[in-house]
Amino acid sequence: MKILKISKFKTFLKATSILIFVAFYSCKTSYQAQGFSVANIPEAPDYSKESAWAVLPSKYPKSLQKFVTENVNAIKADVFYVYPTLLMDTKDLRWNTSIDDVAQKHKIIHTAVKNQASPFAAAGKIYVPIYRQAHIKSYSLYHTGGKEAFEIAYADVKKAFEFYLKNYHNNRPIIMVSHSQGTNHTTQLLKDFFDGKPLQKRLVAAYIPGMGIKPNTFKTIHPMTSPGQTGGFVSWNTRKRNSYPKKKDVYEGAVTTNPITWDLSKTTALDQHKGFLYSNGKMYTQALTIEITDGMVWATNPKFPLRLFMSFVKNYHAGDINLFWQDIKENVALRTKTWLEKN
Repeated sequence: MKILKISKFKTFLKATSILIFVAFYSCKTSYQAQGFSVANIPEAPDYSKESAWAVLPSKYPKSLQKFVTENVNAIKADVFYVYPTLLMDTKDLRWNTSIDDVAQKHKIIHTAVKNQASPFAAAGKIYVPIYRQAHIKSYSLYHTGGKEAFEIAYADVKKAFEFYLKNYHNNRPIIMVSHSQGTNHTTQLLKDFFDGKPLQKRLVAAYIPGMGIKPNTFKTIHPMTSPGQTGGFVSWNTRKRNSYPKKKDVYEGAVTTNPITWDLSKTTALDQHKGFLYSNGKMYTQALTIEITDGMVWATNPKFPLRLFMSFVKNYHAGDINLFWQDIKENVALRTKTWLEKN
């Protein structure tokens, strides 16, 4: 099998992801790895088969169904969601996961989709392709196998999006959603399919947190700075208040959307926070306040039963979306309504 060479994606990774993930992981984590080999690349997915999709409007998991407020077929927009890195085991020798990996599928549905795709379920029909995700070590070991692993992962995401456009889109408005590694891939999708291209007219908004996205990442897709604005993107990276990654300037200059007010406000009050969805399925309202810094959203320790445990956590990366679950749900509803009224 020939490895696809995607030079633009390689450049983007070098500019953002490597710096961020090396700062998070390489200083404290060692991985068992074998040299990258074409012979070990998992079989490519066939997106004409439903089994290659974690979520399609025709097959919503139970964890997602409860968040749909009307008949799925009556929803007027689409959501294309690319999930974050779930292949994290330090002893796992693989560079890319197979789309048939049962454990990975369980994480996609019961962790990623449940916590991150769910706030968008009332706004659009959700599409979630399963892709041959790159192992987390691909960031810190980028030059010794990581580059090839990312190229394989993005090739899948691109192929899935092309299949979506040809077979499901039907010129409907699109909401692009992603987190972490998913944001790497979605950023490149936005460049390849939307930025300065006809499809940009169908973009409601892109919610792409979990990476340091600079304001000039795109030519014609701009950061959105008001709650009802459409056609642009929002992005942020969440940490505990007054904490920094080991490399303090890793997020410097990155777009830092306020995920509570969705405007240029630098701070919020407790009563402005609409709701944090925890993994137990419970919503905790007025649970935190935030402060916008250069490239980061500083959050207070959320008020919920495991608050004591959270007091020891400084990096809230995993909670970039579900910490602001209800805030996102209401905001995407507003942006979608605004887009539909204008178009």
